[in-house]
Amino acid sequence: MVQSFINARTLSPSDMGDCKIAKKIARHLRKFHQVAIPGSREPQLWNDIFKFLNEAVTIKFDDSGKQARYESISFQEIQAEINELKDLTDLLNAPVVFAHNDLLSGNLMLNDKEGKLYFIDFEYGSYSYRGYDIGNHFNEYAGLDCDYSLYPDKDAQYHFFKNYLEPEKPLEVPDKDLEAIFVETNTYRLASHIYWALWALIQAKASPIDFDYLCYFFRRYNEYKKQKEACFSLAQNCLLRSSSH
Repeated sequence: MVQSFINARTLSPSDMGDCKIAKKIARHLRKFHQVAIPGSREPQLWNDIFKFLNEAVTIKFDDSGKQARYESISFQEIQAEINELKDLTDLLNAPVVFAHNDLLSGNLMLNDKEGKLYFIDFEYGSYSYRGYDIGNHFNEYAGLDCDYSLYPDKDAQYHFFKNYLEPEKPLEVPDKDLEAIFVETNTYRLASHIYWALWALIQAKASPIDFDYLCYFFRRYNEYKKQKEACFSLAQNCLLRSSSH
């Protein structure tokens, strides 16, 4: 079934870090987040994560090697991490938008001649938190190889945020607005790791695709653990400053 034909190329993960392309993505995402979709505007992120967790704990693999790797996972620990992260992100009062939720390079297309960017594949779309959609996109700079050294630094993120918040006047965005979206994005990036880690466990059992989903689970969850302290500290310091004001 052909739904439509887009005369454009699919981006690669390295394209997303190009400052001209990042500017286009930021501006396009702003427009996307302004779309009003009929129905409930209740964010689905945590509902989906808890649903994935409930499914992941029941998995049994026929392959003994896979089963042994699966049994090394502490779902009690993951449940505690999810609760702690949800409690922290709730304090940020992040804006709720209609989010794409899967802005990896394969879902971004660019017509280089016309300079026109397209988002495709909306099956994960739902109302969610602004910072989650952006943090999830930044995580995808790493590609499927999970090279998280490619995660954008603060300058690259601020370039993105300025074009997202004020596409017509990117240099006039107030510092407090930049800090708020920076903290929000880099806290919700942790939720993105947990979401796709649990998703990968379910795919490891259900998917016919030849891909090591179990390995992908460990890569995403290990990156969550690696980044947790810095991201939590960033959010907690921001909350402390705002409460003292």
